[in-house]
Amino acid sequence: MNPAPIPAFRAAVKPLPGGAAPQRNPLIAAVLALSLLFAGLVAQSAMAPGSQAAAPLTVAQAIATQNGSTAAVTGYIVGQPTSATAVLRSGFTADTAVAIADSAAETNTAKMLYVQVTTEYRSRFGLQSTPSLLGKKADVTGQLTAYFSHAGLKSPSSMALSASPTPTPPPTPAPTPPPPGDYYTAAAGKTGPALETSLHQIISVQRKLSYDQVWDALKDTDQDPANGNNVILLYTGRSQSKATNGGGVDDWNREHVWAKSHGDFGTATGPGTDVHHLRPTDVTVNSARGNKDFDRGGTQSTEAPGNYTDADSWEPRSAVKGDVARMIMYMAVRYEGGDGFADLEMNNLVNNGAAPYMGKMSVLLEWHRIDPPDTFEQRRNQRIYEQWQGNRNPFVDHPEYADAIWN
Repeated sequence: MNPAPIPAFRAAVKPLPGGAAPQRNPLIAAVLALSLLFAGLVAQSAMAPGSQAAAPLTVAQAIATQNGSTAAVTGYIVGQPTSATAVLRSGFTADTAVAIADSAAETNTAKMLYVQVTTEYRSRFGLQSTPSLLGKKADVTGQLTAYFSHAGLKSPSSMALSASPTPTPPPTPAPTPPPPGDYYTAAAGKTGPALETSLHQIISVQRKLSYDQVWDALKDTDQDPANGNNVILLYTGRSQSKATNGGGVDDWNREHVWAKSHGDFGTATGPGTDVHHLRPTDVTVNSARGNKDFDRGGTQSTEAPGNYTDADSWEPRSAVKGDVARMIMYMAVRYEGGDGFADLEMNNLVNNGAAPYMGKMSVLLEWHRIDPPDTFEQRRNQRIYEQWQGNRNPFVDHPEYADAIWN
């Protein structure tokens, strides 16, 4: 037995004289249709509670939710965790884990989530296989539970790079301008001691900075070309926020590439504040290098892979071997015993201690040849000249001067 029509249906139908087929009232019919549609949506919603996916957690939220639940998390890949307090930012050794954070520049491991990378995802999300993932944003889903005795996400069921709009390519940087045409005129045609003397006289005309001013100078001279808020650290190659300078374990500080004890000049205005050999470095890596001379070999640094050290020497990573050599050569020419400071010289020894020497000269000259100046080093030289000291490193502008003096 069919139920009687509802009143709304009756109202929508109007009988016509003479038994003609009834006509629907268009307005009322439209209202009826919308009402039925709304009712259907409500019923569908009631039948499928929780059918809409929850928004992904931030890394901070995931760290605070270590209860074994399964959740989606979004964050930037910032390195490879190797222990509860150590994350590699370069020289990756495995594809089994990544650390993610809410900021691509994060260096504090307490603000990172350690994500297990299972076999299914290692070819796409292992940093040893794909180091270019560093800094990329990723969406991961898995169990929120400790990994490496640290807040983590294990047994991922999904790992994917976050969809993002295609970035606007950065403008092509202008080429670094050459030094003024007459800057090296006095050195033209000279070799050996005569060339060294001429270069000393040229580059000794400079402004001298205080040690506090060095902080600001390094934030300019060593700025990351891909991120104006960061500097590039010399030995690790890590890009790190300019604001994290200081003395903390994860901070960066001012490394004297020519160790300040070699000649006992400390941080006095002059060689102690000359930005041509001062560079941003990780605090603990700086401490590990200490005042060692430069030479090949040793044990690889755990915090700065690619760098090697033993009892009396430090070998920097390949990408900056020439940079280190040219900074040492600059100091040997710039400081010749005037200005009240010691006469700094390269020699072919290590373990020079407090003597005003840095070695090992033969190795440094080799590094200078195999790692010529790159765009970063050339820009740095130009910024020191234009903005900070008004002098240049001649071995960046004219690499051939090294052989002309020391061979």
